[in-house]
Amino acid sequence: MKKSRQYGAVTLALGLAVSMGACSANNGGDEGTAQDTELTVWTPHNTPQRLAVQEQVAADFTEATGIDVNVVGLAAAEQNQSVVAGAAAGDLPDIALVGPDQVASWASQGLLNTDAAQSIVSSLDESTFSEEALNLVTVDGAYGAVPSDGWGELLYYRTDVFEQLGLDAPSTLEDVVTAAETISDSDLGMTGIVLGTQPADAMSRENLEHISLANGCHMFDGSEVALDSPQCVTALSTYQRLSEASVAGDQNVESTRAAYLAGEAAMVMWSPHLLDEIAGLDANFPVSCEQCADDPNFLASNTGVVGPLTGPDNSEGTGYGLTMNMAVLQGANEDAASQYIDFVLNEGYIDTLAMTPEGRAPVRTGTPEEPNKYLEEWKALPLGADPANQRPFNEAFSSEVADTVLDAANSFTRWGFGTENWATAGAAASQNSLVTDLNMLLDGGSPEEYAQHIAEITQTLKQENS
Repeated sequence: MKKSRQYGAVTLALGLAVSMGACSANNGGDEGTAQDTELTVWTPHNTPQRLAVQEQVAADFTEATGIDVNVVGLAAAEQNQSVVAGAAAGDLPDIALVGPDQVASWASQGLLNTDAAQSIVSSLDESTFSEEALNLVTVDGAYGAVPSDGWGELLYYRTDVFEQLGLDAPSTLEDVVTAAETISDSDLGMTGIVLGTQPADAMSRENLEHISLANGCHMFDGSEVALDSPQCVTALSTYQRLSEASVAGDQNVESTRAAYLAGEAAMVMWSPHLLDEIAGLDANFPVSCEQCADDPNFLASNTGVVGPLTGPDNSEGTGYGLTMNMAVLQGANEDAASQYIDFVLNEGYIDTLAMTPEGRAPVRTGTPEEPNKYLEEWKALPLGADPANQRPFNEAFSSEVADTVLDAANSFTRWGFGTENWATAGAAASQNSLVTDLNMLLDGGSPEEYAQHIAEITQTLKQENS
């Protein structure tokens, strides 16, 4: 958008206070010329290394078009706070990289330019995108944002432990429960699994939804709330049993990661972002299992991964996942924003995915001329946040692991997204509403009663978002 003063090709802003000052000074949607146009882009990938990658992609775009880009690093929670204040002040960014829950929430507030998103997807060719990725950002029959990349939840398990105890590789929820209880009851001195169990925490929501989806438990059946269905009761009972075989205490994203890296738990449900840490490629989260002192590759060599799971009430493998999507906000310079998104998903796509390839699988698989172009290029990207400590994906893990990551990223679903109930789903996810009272289930509670409880919460949210 237009600015009253010129900035460099790319500037970097961090922090909530800075972010609000970094929004456009002109939110009237003026087209302007390339020379007097600057885009403001919010991104949740706000570590220095990841921001540097995005800065470079933006600089390449500026060189190609003459349009300046202001990249603002903001975590999702800060984005949600800033967008409310920005909407009130008429001061919004042009583009924001957001999850499906934010797409739903912001669309319900009238903050997104869905016509722009629809036009961009069409110009890039819908057939080049994952169908599920497009479904997750569909609001009222239109695309609320343009999918960029994603990941599907994985079950990580210790292959050496499974072999020692004569356990088969897990593929169903029943397998996971059996393995978790067998390992916890053994004399190996480790728990069977570490599960997100902290009330009102995103990790608990992810794990609970992953298990529930695997058993065919859905938030809605048509327009009717279905979280009290028999499938959901069974899923909640499964989650309860796994929590009893989990590391004790409230567990969240940090503690679940630490427990698996330390060899304290034989299984964990986590995003693919854990892969580079298991491979010893992230100094911030080093492997610390007993065997890792003598062999830093021990954990990577003895870790298997499983993508979509099935359950007793569902024979089609599925699970939880997340996509990141580029949303164009109301008042944006639509032409410049469209050019930027087109550039990022073409010339800048592989560089963008390369900042964290294990957790940013392409949901745009290629171009109409080369349908698998980006899939093949993604597989060749190195793992590791530190350029001085990287390894090719196929050296750190087997090709089967890469295939599992891709399959999981393109076969997951989410409660309520892509349906007529998208606004309710967005509210439930962003507020962690269905795990706020999780101790009702974990403290020996009744799965039937908890299913009824979260069904009532969802019904209330539906009424509030109708």
